[in-house]
Amino acid sequence: MLGKKALIILLLLLIIKTTTGFAQTLEIGGFGGGAGYMGDLNPDNPLKISGFSAGGFVKNNFNAYWSLGLYVTTSKIKGDDASSKNQQFRDRNLSFSTPLTELAMIVDFNFLDYILEGGRNKITPYLYAGAGMALFNPKADYMGKTYELRYYLTEGQDKMYQNYALTIPYGVGVRYNIGGNWSTTASLGYRNAYTDYLDDVSGYYPDPSQFSTDNSVSHLQKILSDRSGENTGVYIGKPNTQRGDFRKRDTYLFVGIGITYTFVSQKCF
Repeated sequence: MLGKKALIILLLLLIIKTTTGFAQTLEIGGFGGGAGYMGDLNPDNPLKISGFSAGGFVKNNFNAYWSLGLYVTTSKIKGDDASSKNQQFRDRNLSFSTPLTELAMIVDFNFLDYILEGGRNKITPYLYAGAGMALFNPKADYMGKTYELRYYLTEGQDKMYQNYALTIPYGVGVRYNIGGNWSTTASLGYRNAYTDYLDDVSGYYPDPSQFSTDNSVSHLQKILSDRSGENTGVYIGKPNTQRGDFRKRDTYLFVGIGITYTFVSQKCF
């Protein structure tokens, strides 16, 4: 709840500053690139790209160093035990993919004095951090059909987990003034998600005896919760044993390039 309130306050500050402080600079832009994920199906490769990302933003540059922006990013991430180098993961044989949409308020800090057509530096590295919300919906394919995993309570939950989560974006980048009001950027950033269910994996294998074989939904619950025996016939998912890792949160990343246009008033800086 505190995270949601903080995000709303930051959004209001941006709107007020943009509408009343246009003597600074208003900047808009778009970007695209790759997306990745770290979690129960990829615990140790922070640079693994598994999908795409694209989005846009509007931000206000308060001075040559600081800015605050509203960013919207759409992406897709996935993980698949079958492609892992770890035999234990291949035996587990879980997989997922999810569309992921993020709305975030982000603060940028330029390391160098960066003023379009008026400063000494046409290029600067920068850091960013902020807060946001992510929407996700993990899915998996089985027998030629795609299933939305959260509806099947694959870890024996009493109810579905939420398909949204607070996120903390942070990262690094570099921006370059192409000429005039146009700039280009390149960035790499991570998002700590306050959920462990981006991949539908968090807790323990359920007890298969709780699933009725006469009920088609329960039958799919049993199948989707433990897919280890699909290739070998030997199922490794013992009831109440760990299904994923012990970390309580998943992480995702965006990497890409962008182009921006800055509206500069005569009174700027």
